[in-house]
Amino acid sequence: MDDDNEDSGRSGGSGGDRDGSGGGDDEARGAPVGRRVVLGLLGLGAAGVVAGPWLQRAQDAVARNDPTGLSRALPGGGGFRYYSVTASVPERGEDDYTLTVDGLVERPATLRLADLRALPQRRLVHDVQCVTGWRVPATPFEGVPLSALLDAAGVRPEGRAVRFGCFDGAYTESLTLEQARRDDVLVALRMQDTPIGHAHGGPVRLYVAPMYFYKSAKWLSSVTVTDTVRPGYWERLGYDVDAWVGRSNGRDDAPTS
Repeated sequence: MDDDNEDSGRSGGSGGDRDGSGGGDDEARGAPVGRRVVLGLLGLGAAGVVAGPWLQRAQDAVARNDPTGLSRALPGGGGFRYYSVTASVPERGEDDYTLTVDGLVERPATLRLADLRALPQRRLVHDVQCVTGWRVPATPFEGVPLSALLDAAGVRPEGRAVRFGCFDGAYTESLTLEQARRDDVLVALRMQDTPIGHAHGGPVRLYVAPMYFYKSAKWLSSVTVTDTVRPGYWERLGYDVDAWVGRSNGRDDAPTS
């Protein structure tokens, strides 16, 4: 999958980028746009057998102008795989995105995108490793250290863990408080040096560098301090709660940090 909700290996409906432009006559007629997209995708798929990774940029360009959604059928957008645990995910942006920090804290908060951007940012570059086996090397993420949000909220003495909610309405994740305070855990706003798009879990997602990517929850909407670790979506179905790359889930991948 692309990541968190996607690291499951089940395909879903939240895959490719969307073009926000109007449809015009082509959209009304339907067929001309569909033929162009299908031919472009078929050409890229065939050439990819011999041409390799450099075609990724061309595939991404087709996907950005794909009103049919057929580009989701091709693996490897930006080096990632796209999966989700829900059929669709609403898009949120500048006007309607909020992140709540609550639970066992002294100062609960609700943060908008502008609030998060105004905070000190940290940039990390590590490999991304999916539990299903694929890896994207040297992937930059940038955002607010999760520890800074926890410190600002004032974790109460009984706080021992953090639970993460997502605005897809289904996905959850969790970390121990010690894990959440690591320097390589971010509330990320940028990925691959661009704002995180909807397909990659934007506008804000969790990034947990040393763990398998299902821990890096997409479409992040809440950070809740709890008194114990509460298994997330995939942990309830058998994935390891402590998902250290190469030390969990029966795998021996090289560490990512």
